Amino acid sequence: MTRTALVIGIGAGDPGHVTVGAIDAMRAADALFVLDKPNAGTLTGIRQEIVDRHAPDTPVVLVPDPPRDRSAERGDSRPDGAYAANVDAWHDARAGALAAAIAEHVPEGGNAGFLVWGDPSLYDSTLRVLERVARSIPLAPRVIPGITSVQALTAAHAILLNRVGEPIHITTGRRLHDDDGRNTVVMLDADCTFRETAEPTDHIYWGAYLGTPDEILLDGPVGEVGDLIARTRAEARAKHGWIMDVYLLRRP
Repeated sequence: MTRTALVIGIGAGDPGHVTVGAIDAMRAADALFVLDKPNAGTLTGIRQEIVDRHAPDTPVVLVPDPPRDRSAERGDSRPDGAYAANVDAWHDARAGALAAAIAEHVPEGGNAGFLVWGDPSLYDSTLRVLERVARSIPLAPRVIPGITSVQALTAAHAILLNRVGEPIHITTGRRLHDDDGRNTVVMLDADCTFRETAEPTDHIYWGAYLGTPDEILLDGPVGEVGDLIARTRAEARAKHGWIMDVYLLRRP
């Protein structure tokens, strides 16, 4: 029988961001599967706090996250480049690890839960990986949406995401060079690429560890706060061993 994959968005980090639908799904799961990354530290604790608060009777299965080869991918985001090839191999390895864990911990016809930071639709690989899992064991996905880091960022700064009559662009630091910078949400930017692409007068709204006790917020013209954001980011990552951050760039 086909198992159901409950792909559950759990928000940016605040247990209060978890929706009623997500709580119901966590409680309906036979087990919740988490890809356990090295040096996750506080991140693991926050996730466990969410489970303990909302679904204490649902077991959590930690699956070691396979390592990803990043040696040849820097700066190469082409669909046929080293970055794409390395991500593809990494997804295959993740799918193999999850398939084995699901087969062991969830009966046929049961529910396998997957906790996803933010929302499963936005810069997250869980659904792609589960497509590969379904090649080896029958698996039907059901997605429970969550509050994204984008929403958490604009709420924390008490700003609107959009301006009247203007589009919004969501991208990564790797692709920021391709953007016009009018209203750009940037995720996954370990290099603080805005320092290279933005005008000094562009306004940046930056946030890290959104919704957690360690939340950091900075904003201002890039020419005034850009280096401070980069320095703060590096110090925070060194302190915690990980960082999740996002920012909005806005041209005057």
